[in-house]
This record gives sequence, structure tokens and C-alpha cells, in this order.
Amino acid sequence: MNKKLYSIIGIVSMMATSAFSQTAKNDSVPTLNDQTLEGVTVTTRKVGVRRVGGAVNAHEILKDELFKAACCNLGESFVNNPAVDVNYSDATTGARQIKLLGLSGTYVQMLTETLPNFRGAALPYGLGYVPGSWMKSLQVSKGNSSVKNGYEAIAGQINVEYLKPEDPEGVGVNLYGSTMGKFEANVDGNLHINNNKNLSTELLAHFENNWYHHDGNGDGFQDDPQVRQYNLQNRWFWRTDKYILHAGIGALKEDRMSGQLAHSNHVAPTATPFRINIGTERYEAYAKNAFILDHERGSNIALLGSISMHKQNADYGIKNYNVNQKNAYAALMYETNFSQQHNLSLGVSLNHDYFNQTATVANATPAIFGNFYNTGRMKESETVSGAYVQYTYNLNSRLTAMAGFRIDHSNVYGTFTTPRFHLKWTPADFATMRLSVGKGYRSPHALAENNYLMASGRKLIIDDLKQERAWNYGANFAFLIPIANKILKLNAEYYYTHFSSQAVIDYDTNPLELHITNLKGESYSHTFQVDLSYPLFKGFELTAAYRYNLVKATYNNQLLWKPLQSKYKGLLTASYKTPMSIWQFDATLSLNGGGRLPQSYMLSSGQPAWSSSFNAYAQLSGQITRNFRKFSVYVGGENLTNYKQKNPIIGFHTPWANTFEPTLIYAPISGAMAYVGIRLNLGERL
Repeated sequence: MNKKLYSIIGIVSMMATSAFSQTAKNDSVPTLNDQTLEGVTVTTRKVGVRRVGGAVNAHEILKDELFKAACCNLGESFVNNPAVDVNYSDATTGARQIKLLGLSGTYVQMLTETLPNFRGAALPYGLGYVPGSWMKSLQVSKGNSSVKNGYEAIAGQINVEYLKPEDPEGVGVNLYGSTMGKFEANVDGNLHINNNKNLSTELLAHFENNWYHHDGNGDGFQDDPQVRQYNLQNRWFWRTDKYILHAGIGALKEDRMSGQLAHSNHVAPTATPFRINIGTERYEAYAKNAFILDHERGSNIALLGSISMHKQNADYGIKNYNVNQKNAYAALMYETNFSQQHNLSLGVSLNHDYFNQTATVANATPAIFGNFYNTGRMKESETVSGAYVQYTYNLNSRLTAMAGFRIDHSNVYGTFTTPRFHLKWTPADFATMRLSVGKGYRSPHALAENNYLMASGRKLIIDDLKQERAWNYGANFAFLIPIANKILKLNAEYYYTHFSSQAVIDYDTNPLELHITNLKGESYSHTFQVDLSYPLFKGFELTAAYRYNLVKATYNNQLLWKPLQSKYKGLLTASYKTPMSIWQFDATLSLNGGGRLPQSYMLSSGQPAWSSSFNAYAQLSGQITRNFRKFSVYVGGENLTNYKQKNPIIGFHTPWANTFEPTLIYAPISGAMAYVGIRLNLGERL
């Protein structure tokens, strides 16, 4: 392959993964057969997770790993990941949130192909907007990442890479059904319009429907919402010797229905059931342009842009919340290599967010929302312009130092700066150390990002919130240890996050009120994790991990453990592929540690409505896959331990009272679930 074509491929890679890859070297064990490391011969199977090269501590989750579970959407893609937790936010709406480094998903910057996405009102349900069969890979970075994508990453970044129009031609079909009454159909296909593959297009389609009214705990409320979603994307790729274009449009429509069952024994014949109805329409478009200036030096200019509109109308009993959010983002980036050791990247960006919101309560005064109506923030608008410079020094892939600096100006919060530094040192082939330090910022949108809280009967009080600010420090150590002619991969890391300003969801000040307020005191997170993986025998891979979270914040002038946060997590995964990969068996066992529950109100008997803590619990999931030449069939189960949170909805007998509380969720709501599916591959589609 000539140097010119190598340069073009490099630019395409830059546009796809520039935030995560700073060098071409990969830290993982090579994936080819019969590898050698210091006299040890190793036979490895196809890798499902690999470390992204460069100074940033990041991992890439590939298709082979995603296929170990049903992976219906982005929110279900981290079953085997020891670093990322995905939890339900409440027991009624089905809203989910990611937790990374012991912090909620608001502090994880979500990207789709390096473009910021799923912000604001899309955050509570955005994990369900990316079907699993559409994803080619995921990149997960911890702590502060590159300044290229902005200032928002505090706990980390998650970047979704979709299937590409320029991938080999073909059509993929995925059908899925579960015992919970959920059905999914996914189709992805692409077409190379001319013979030299310079022009390609792709169509991604998704439909899901959950029609089952499931109430396994007998409280009269649906355990899972009924969700009907239509999701469609059309993507394009065009390439010449000096220019590359990726562009696409997408549309989504979702109806989400949940709440009290009309025929429940807890609903009087003359009473109105407590129902939740959330209708969402989302439209988005993006374009990424790369202009190649110098193939030899990798010099290029990239112009990136995206726009989206997110409309949501939600009814929570007698409460109503409507939001129309519009976002526009653009970035102009320049990158060049002065030599093999020196890389420079600089650019400018512009982001605009606009929220038009209304919130009402039937037969009640607006004061039920506290100060929120008094701040004039029902219409929120913020425009942030910024510029960055980032320098990377690479000494023979043994020492990599990356220093970045941003300066941004917000029309709401003024001017602020973002310094970040990453260091990678590889003293030997079997050992790598990474250090990082940096600052992050976030603009809170209290009701848009947390509108699921309106399902609670508590009085919701929202203060005039300040911009969130935090420093993050991290250290990572990775080792490749030869044992019995195989390689043990050992990883240990520690991260510390300290907030100087934070929007805190306060359950403790008053058990009958919910406060979203500014931090008054300390708030921090300490996270320590160790994990290892080892191929016990040919085709069999075993991974074990342990993570400890010490997360505290100040509530009502007291420094307390963060509520609903497990203090630790243990994970054990086993995966076996038979010769020729005809059969595959996967199992995951997780142990989720106990934690603190917020202050309770008292019942008429004088007893608290709930306890002050929750206990540890275990979950087991597994899947068996039979691969054929053009299709595969999979069958599996989730939560096979059948562990369910007891009484996930507090006060379910009186859903219209201020003692009704469905948002104290720390464990599964539904019991064991089985599923079956088929993946069909026509042509050469990945």
C-alpha cells in the first residue's frame, strides 16, 4: 500500500477516533495467532476489548465483545465492563444513567463518532436511542480526556462508533424477543455507489415494542414501561485524494407508557390510575469534512458540525413537563506532525443550546416547583465559543506526553480555562504507566436532565444553579505477565475527583422535598479498581475485577456518602469459543456492594418508611450463541439470580400524596428474564 493511501486512511481514523488515539501503538496483546513475548509463545483468539494507544487511559469495546450479550442498545452494552455501571433512575419511567468513577452520567461526556451528543433532555433516555446492532465499537476513557472535544468530560468520555457506509457491502438483520414482552427488529445495510468505493451510503433502521404489562412484585405498578420506538438513520461517505466527507441524518419517535395498572387491586373502582406518558421526537444531522494538506506529515483541516432538535412531552400523574431543546455544534480543527516525535493540534469550536420548557401541576400553584419558576430559567439559552491547543510528544512509543489547554466563553457563565495533561511511560514491553490531571466544567440543566424526578410525590425545589467545576487526577498501571506459556493481563488504577462547584440532588434535607441545589461544602470521589484476564485454555477467557468507590458530598451541612451508590463492585466473566467459533458460551457474575439510603420520613406507626442502607446483591447473566455461515442464533438470560429490590416504590398505595417515592432505586426491579434472537448477515457486512 502506498504512502498516499496510508495518509488517507489515517485522516479517516483521525475523524473517527482522534479524541482517544494519540499514537498508533496498541497496548493489548496482539490478536494474531502464535505471538511471542520474551520467549513465551501465545495463541490468542480475537480480542473483544483492547486498550486504545496513546496517553489517555481508554479502552475500545469491539463487536466481538458486544455480541457476548443481547446488547439491545447502548445502555445494555456494559454488562461485562468492570468500570461502567448502568442503573435505572427510578421504578416507573425506565430512565437509565451511566455511572463512571462513582459519578452519575451527567459527568460522562457522550459522543457519537467524536461529536457531542445526547445532551440535556436526551440524557435520561439517551442510552436507549442507540441500537446495539448499529454499533461498530465503543471507546471508553476515564477521567479527563483530550481537550479536542470540549471541556465537559469530568468522569470520562464514551464515544459510539456506528457501522460505516464505506464498510464492505451487505445487509445485516437482528431480531430479538424476551419473556418480558419486548420485541426488536434491526436492519443495517450499505451500498458502494461506484466501483472505486469513493461514494457510499448506508441505511440503519430500528423498531422496538414492549406490550407486556408486567407487575412481578404486586404493587400495582408496571415493572417496565411499555416502549414503542422507531429509529432511522441515513449516512454517506465520499472521498477524493484531498477531501473526505462523512454526513448523515436521523429521526427518532418514541412513546413510553408506564404507571399504575387500571385493574390493580390498589386502585379503587372510582379512582384515576397514576399514569406516566412520555412522547419523544428527535431529529439530528451531522457532517464531518477533512481537507488533506500534506500526506507525508499528516497535516489536515477538519470541519465538523451537528444540529439536533429534541421534543419531549411528559405526563407524570397530574404533573406535566414539556421541553423543546435545540442544539448546534461546530468545530474547526488543524493537525500536523512536525516529525515522528511532535504532534500539534489546535482548533476553535462553537456550541449553542436552547431549552423551551413548561412545567405545570393540575389544581396546584406553580410554587410546588419552588424557586424554579422564580429564576426566569424556563427558557434557557447558552452559547459557548472556545479555542484549544494540544501538543503531543512521542519518544519511540516509550514515552508519550500530551498537554492541552482550552479557553472558552459562555454568555451565561463568562470566560473559563481548561488545562489537561496526560503522561504515558512504557519502561518495558510488559509494563505501562499512565498519569493524568485536568479540569472539567459542565452547565447544569436541572429539570431537562432530571425530569424523571417529577414522578416523585415530593415537592421539587430547584435553585439558580452555578456552573459545575471539578479537578480529576488519575493513575493507571498495566502489566502483561507471562504465566504457563500464556499472558496474564493485570490492570490497576486510581482516580480522584474533587468538585469546587456542583449541582447536588439533595434527598436528605427534607424527606418530603427534593432539592436540586448548589454544593455547600465538600464533594469528592475516590475510585480504586484492579482487574485481570487470563486464557485458561484455548478458546476460554476468564476476567475478574474489583472496584471500590468512596463517594461523598455535603447534604444539609453534613458530609455523607452519596445515596444509592454501591460502595464496591466485583465482576467475574467467563467466555468460551469452540474450535472454528461454531459455539460460544458467555457468563457474567457481578456482586454489587451495599450503600446508603437517604433520610426517611416516619410512618404513622413511628417507624421509618425505609431503612437507612441497602445490602449487597449478586446478579448472573449468560448467553449461548450458535454461529452458522451467514447467521447466528443466540439465547440467554439476565438477572438469573432473580434478585429484586423489595418495595421499589415507596407509598405505592397513595401515588397522589407527597409520600409517594419511586426514585430510590439501587437494584433490579424485574426478576429473571430470558431472551432469544437471530443475527443474519447477507453479503460482506461486518
